Amino acid sequence: MAPEANPKIEGMVYASVTKIWQRLMALPSEFISNAKDVMFQLKKLGKDDPRRVIHSLKVALAITLVSAFYYVNPLYNSFGSSAMWAVFTVIVVSEFSVGATLGKGLNRGFATFLAGAMGLGSYYMVDSITTGHIVEPMLLGTLIFLTTAGVTYFRFLPQIKARYDYGLLVFILTFCMVSVSSYRDREILDIALKRVTTILTGGLISIAVSILVYPVWAGGDLHNVESKNIEILGNFLEGFGGEYFGRLEGRESNKSSLQAYKSVLNSKQVEENLANFARWEPCHGPFKFRHPWQQYIKIGNLSRQCAYRIDALNGFLNSTKTPLEMRSKVQEPCMRMGTESGKALKELAVAIHKMVPPSGADPHIAKSKIAATNLRSIIKAGLWEDTTLLEVIPVLTVASLLVDVVSCTERLAESIQELSTLAKFKNKDSEVVAEHSESEGTQQEEPDQQPCCCDNIGPHHRLAESIQKLSTLTKLKNKDSEVFAEHSESEGTQQEKPDQQWTSSRYYYYQPAFYKPIT
Repeated sequence: MAPEANPKIEGMVYASVTKIWQRLMALPSEFISNAKDVMFQLKKLGKDDPRRVIHSLKVALAITLVSAFYYVNPLYNSFGSSAMWAVFTVIVVSEFSVGATLGKGLNRGFATFLAGAMGLGSYYMVDSITTGHIVEPMLLGTLIFLTTAGVTYFRFLPQIKARYDYGLLVFILTFCMVSVSSYRDREILDIALKRVTTILTGGLISIAVSILVYPVWAGGDLHNVESKNIEILGNFLEGFGGEYFGRLEGRESNKSSLQAYKSVLNSKQVEENLANFARWEPCHGPFKFRHPWQQYIKIGNLSRQCAYRIDALNGFLNSTKTPLEMRSKVQEPCMRMGTESGKALKELAVAIHKMVPPSGADPHIAKSKIAATNLRSIIKAGLWEDTTLLEVIPVLTVASLLVDVVSCTERLAESIQELSTLAKFKNKDSEVVAEHSESEGTQQEEPDQQPCCCDNIGPHHRLAESIQKLSTLTKLKNKDSEVFAEHSESEGTQQEKPDQQWTSSRYYYYQPAFYKPIT
């Protein structure tokens, strides 16, 4: 007699099978959906920065070129299997920007050359000192231990880790490979030369492609990042006053557009990396040799200090504990400080972007400082009369933060002015005026091209020209021509010299002495 099936177990099995079947049937649609999401992300990635697509093609081009070590028989016969090190070098060294590629390439090249030389030197030194098979590996091991420990400890120095950390890693790797392999392989010199040559060749090919094919300069990116961050802070400050006091004027809320400042809070690592990469780059565009890249780090730090205060101000936009009457007492100076500080920051951003002195921000900073002084006077006059302390604290906090923002803006302007001095920013308007003055000076130095001996052409020039024409006409039709003939005979010597000016009082009315004769 067959046992009866349990309906509960059958139901569970049926549910499990149904669930598995539904998952299997949904796999194609999920795969298509995930593929669409990936394609959308890839498209957005290239749309946000088309240079990423170009960088991918550049890396592929460099690897294709360096593969010639394997495809071309003469090159392969010369280097053999060591040619693969050139491919490895291109893969490791190729970075997004020229500075990063140069930094890695030079680090790898110098570290490989130096470590190879030291490895060979340690091998020949140990080989010349000892002849036993026991002492030689002990000495080599001791040298490897001391060198590796010293270089690894040296990497902890902040200034070394920032720029040469990759080079030290390559040094340790190459030194250990050469020193260890030299104990078994007696043709170590030939192998080391081939590897060093292929590594240097791969690095040079990667650097050449990075510089010659649509280069991406880290210095330009750092320059634009600082300018954009300061502009974002200025946009927030310009809109903060209207948003915070907007309820008094019936304005609509637009808080979402003021949240872009948060990207400035986390920009420290990006700026430091770009500054380190920019120091490796050669002269390019408006950036000369020894451009003060470290000054951008100082500007970025001041921008983040301002962003931290703005982040605190952003927390008061949703505050409803402060009565509107209390806000209205400080509305005018606070809005003035926010607006003028925002305009000053925008002027500073434009000055960095155009590489001109930041003189346009000075009037706005002066106005914001005047508004801060007025706010202090209002607070001293007794802002908290007929109110509780809890109602006054938020208003005083906002006012204090805005005063700090004014101070940060002033320090930021001083830092940008220092950058302008170090980088020798030039005011383009003054250059145009200088060129115009030089062109005028050139014309003034050529008297043959100007009928007038005066420096400027104005009403007095036209008057002199009219008198000259009048003197010519009068000389032809004057009834006293005989008198002039006698005067001419008596002073005929002077007439034979056209450049000599007449000084006779009678002739002065017809040809002024301060004007040249018309030829």
